[in-house]
Amino acid sequence: MKLVTIVGARPQFVKCAPLSRELRKEHTEILVHTGQHYDPEMSDVFFSELAIPEPDYHLGVGSGSHGKQTGEILARVEEVLVKESPALVIVFGDTNSTLAGALAAVKMHIPIAHVEAGLRSFDRSMPEEINRVATDYVSDLLFCPTETAVRNLRNEGITKGVHLVGDVMVDVLEYNKGIAAKKSLVLERFGLSRKGYLIVTVHRPANTDSRVHMEAILSALGESGFPVLFPVHPRTRKVLEEYGLWERLPGNVIATEPLGYLDMIQAMAHARTILTDSGGVQKEAYLLGVPCITLRDTTEWVETVDDGWNVLVGADRERIAEAIRTFSPEKMRSMIFGKVGASGRIAEILRFSRIDERVSPPAFR
Repeated sequence: MKLVTIVGARPQFVKCAPLSRELRKEHTEILVHTGQHYDPEMSDVFFSELAIPEPDYHLGVGSGSHGKQTGEILARVEEVLVKESPALVIVFGDTNSTLAGALAAVKMHIPIAHVEAGLRSFDRSMPEEINRVATDYVSDLLFCPTETAVRNLRNEGITKGVHLVGDVMVDVLEYNKGIAAKKSLVLERFGLSRKGYLIVTVHRPANTDSRVHMEAILSALGESGFPVLFPVHPRTRKVLEEYGLWERLPGNVIATEPLGYLDMIQAMAHARTILTDSGGVQKEAYLLGVPCITLRDTTEWVETVDDGWNVLVGADRERIAEAIRTFSPEKMRSMIFGKVGASGRIAEILRFSRIDERVSPPAFR
């Protein structure tokens, strides 16, 4: 079967890596990189470190408003689909590349598989929430990472083609954390001691588009009493410079370019606490067993909060500072994201399923 896989942003490159290995054992995969993330630190390094095959198409869309970027991706993906005529289009997560790829496929009557289906933050002000909801509604195969995701879809009346497979990020971490421990020198590079520092990522518009929010976050980090490693997203650096905050970063904050996957995993694995507004980083923190402070008021990974390893604090300086001082999970983590092998389970479902007449494989346990 010929498949077209569409990726465009850092989290999708990471999720694509283990699934692509499995798919290529039996299928012809055409890999399309939309160019939504185009900086070498946000794109090229992931393909290199994770041994992702070179994209067959690089659409070079670049940045832009949500509407402009989504429209450009849709138009260019459509050209690829016309040329390749695949049996199935695979999309990941909740970015503009996800939605645009799904819309291009559904308008051409090409079946869609959505990896990481069923997530909901129930916050329609987030572009990602719109992307994931709309993608789920046009998808034919919905690969859910958790039971909560399956339940979300069922509550919306979506039951056909839904499969609980676990999370492909479990596969990624299992495959790469040992490699990161051997190869990465990120702690030595920044003079960090294990469990003696914090790491923070900020890129959501709800934070970066507000000077008040960014000042509150930086102020709380400055009061933390710990070194803070801050891999800075290109757009975040741009707004910090515009706000005049880049030159006023607290002295304990170590700002750096975005880290490659292996360095990022190593840095997160040995941090005292992780602070983030990223959905993917919340999940990685949980899988690595590191407490997570989420700089948002909602999350699509509610399971991590319910399990006591994630706390939502928004962009409130006092709440952030209090969480840094006191948040410490008191119980063992559950296996909410399933066991290793989600990528293999997805490949198995594709092998057993005919797109026009579903034949389901044995259920995931």
